[in-house]
Amino acid sequence: MNHRFIAIAAALCVFAAPAFAADTHDVKGLYLLSDYPAVTVQPGATSTVNIKLHNYDMAPERLALSVNGVPKGWTATLLGGGQPIAAAMPAADDTTSIDLRLDVPKDAAIGTQTITVNADGPNTHIALPVAVSLAKQLPAKLTLSSQLPELRGNAHSSFEYTFTIKNDSGKKLLVSLAAQAPNNFDTSFTEAYGTQQLTAIPVDAGKTKDVKLKVTPPDTVDAGHYPVKVSVVADDAKAASEVALDITGQPKLSLSGRDGLLSATATAGKESSIPVVISNTGTAPAENVKLSGNAPSGWKVSFEPKSIERIAPNQHAQVQALITPPAKAIAGDYAAVLNASAHSETGSANFRVAVTTSTMWGIAGAGLIGAALLIMVGAVARFGRR
Repeated sequence: MNHRFIAIAAALCVFAAPAFAADTHDVKGLYLLSDYPAVTVQPGATSTVNIKLHNYDMAPERLALSVNGVPKGWTATLLGGGQPIAAAMPAADDTTSIDLRLDVPKDAAIGTQTITVNADGPNTHIALPVAVSLAKQLPAKLTLSSQLPELRGNAHSSFEYTFTIKNDSGKKLLVSLAAQAPNNFDTSFTEAYGTQQLTAIPVDAGKTKDVKLKVTPPDTVDAGHYPVKVSVVADDAKAASEVALDITGQPKLSLSGRDGLLSATATAGKESSIPVVISNTGTAPAENVKLSGNAPSGWKVSFEPKSIERIAPNQHAQVQALITPPAKAIAGDYAAVLNASAHSETGSANFRVAVTTSTMWGIAGAGLIGAALLIMVGAVARFGRR
């Protein structure tokens, strides 16, 4: 039993040994590193190779940078922070990023060239060979990324997403744009700083283009999380990304009279009380609902109560609209608009108000007519004798 245990323990030590050997704490020195030390470039194009100068546990040292083996007609430039550089000095246990930019002439011969990047100090020489293969045609390659992949708002909000399309191929591509959204959602693409709608956009070789996607949900959409899939296609290359809309609830207000009626009666010069029902058919509560009305000139419109603190979704509240036509209003039908608003949500309804004149005015009018008739009869009798 003991011999078997020792054998198993020995085996575990053998398998664990490489892990300890790979520990970076055992590495010491200056190194030129690249994730991709062999690249393919099209004649007439520009390519950039990312290089790292790493200092593992060494004192900082100024290193002169140079490039050897550059073919005739080619241009090789070392860049740091976007500027041409001739030396670098990484701190201990730190990394300095360097870009090797290669400008290849159009008439360069097809084949493979080896270009060497050097870093030299008083006691140090480091070399990194980079194999550059030339090909007449590079395979098409696209990448697609979104700056803000998730936006939050209500059904009336504007949801706009900016996408960056990168053409990693060796030729200019006409990139088709497509978006797959939930039913009844409207989508459209435009240039990042324009309003013209797009279905495709050209992207130069090795370059990027920004486009903007606008997503408009239907007014009746429920609160929830809604994904939108975006894809770009050109030749045999394609790329995809996904964004999302987090839609919050939205109140929706409507007004009607009792039993759905939109008509009422009022007497000239007197205040009439009209029952009004305010309904919230939306997906969020309507808070602090304000009431107002528009009526013909000289009319007075007020409400009791003047506002409603809260109406829950699919619920309603009843108020009294107090309408007073002017005393001299002529009998007939008039229109009054009653409104309810909660933040950015507004509901309104047109009420037909039939106005009748006061009984007192009717009696006074009858008296005047009677008096006029008596005067007329008296006049006829008096002047008729003559």
